[in-house]
Amino acid sequence: MSFSIAGKTAIVTGAAHGVGLAIARAMVEAGANVVFVDRDEAALERETSVLREADGPVRHFAGDLRERLTITNLLSFTIDAFDRIDILVNAARQVRMSDPFDTEDDSVERLLDQNLMSALRLSRAAAKRMIKQADPDSDAPLGSIINLSSIAARLTHPQLLAYSVSCAALDQMTRSMAVALAPKRIRVNAVAFGSVMSASLKQTLSEHDDMREAILHCTPLGRIAGAGEVSDAVQYLASDASAFVTGQVITVDGGRSLIDPSHVAAH
Repeated sequence: MSFSIAGKTAIVTGAAHGVGLAIARAMVEAGANVVFVDRDEAALERETSVLREADGPVRHFAGDLRERLTITNLLSFTIDAFDRIDILVNAARQVRMSDPFDTEDDSVERLLDQNLMSALRLSRAAAKRMIKQADPDSDAPLGSIINLSSIAARLTHPQLLAYSVSCAALDQMTRSMAVALAPKRIRVNAVAFGSVMSASLKQTLSEHDDMREAILHCTPLGRIAGAGEVSDAVQYLASDASAFVTGQVITVDGGRSLIDPSHVAAH
């Protein structure tokens, strides 16, 4: 079975920085048509200008995916550029510290909207397009949706209550949508990572360098992975090599979730 995604069209959200950017770049290198999506338009332009050639397989789209109209416009933009959607990677996410005792703290609502609802709305819209573009005479897979989650969904840290809840909800959304979309030949999976140099972890380490040693101590493989190391798992789930894999949350964390006592924030 092939790991190739050449010629397929992918939408990657959160693609201006960190893990989302690494995934989008890797898909371009693998021969896919890729729409880079993020709210940071300047960063999108900077990153895609390096990859883009005239009428080449790279486009960028800036917008806030919490807005329903943005999702509609994104799908229209993608269809206009590449005529179809085969892969959706929901990599846009926000990490936010929260206080479980603060009655004015709205972090749970905010992160559920950002990390869960945006992915759910976009997944629904992309799935409808995948079904619409299906060849009625073929039983080939129609598409693959991959959500980026975190080991925080399974571990507990008091100051990551909102983030943990949103990731746990995303994992359950992955399983539920996998069952719902299986009859339509659309697979839905997730990659939960930790001890990976995401944009949020990079920012945290710049402010709290002592956390680096704590993370290394909690990671059996003894290192912090590069953002690009998540992209291999994503490409596997996007390709036909995983044609019989759906509803799974693959963990990429160097073994950290096996032993982490959860006193270190999981990014």
